[in-house]
Amino acid sequence: MIETRLGDFEETVMLIVGILGDAEAYAFRIAKAFEQRTGRSISIGAVHSTLDRLETKGFVRSSLKNATSERGDRKKRIFVITALGKRVLKESMEFKVQLWKEYPAFAGKLGLTE
Repeated sequence: MIETRLGDFEETVMLIVGILGDAEAYAFRIAKAFEQRTGRSISIGAVHSTLDRLETKGFVRSSLKNATSERGDRKKRIFVITALGKRVLKESMEFKVQLWKEYPAFAGKLGLTE
């Protein structure tokens, strides 16, 4: 297992990037999707710093696209998950599922027993 150093918030942001897809995964939209799914507010600065950190780690990459007049002719910075990012997410999910399986009081109730 590779060392991921992927925090819970980073993982959530990456999952939202994947859910939103190639055209919609930009910081403002990610923040709104986070708020809709969790019921918690989040600052756009927290999203930007997390995306920058994920990009530095090689888990996501970004490109500038779609300048519009409603955005003052500014382009959106769109994020996609890299192959490494997908691998890290998969390993994180597998690790957590395994932990739940080892926690018998809940594993049976959740249908995670083998």
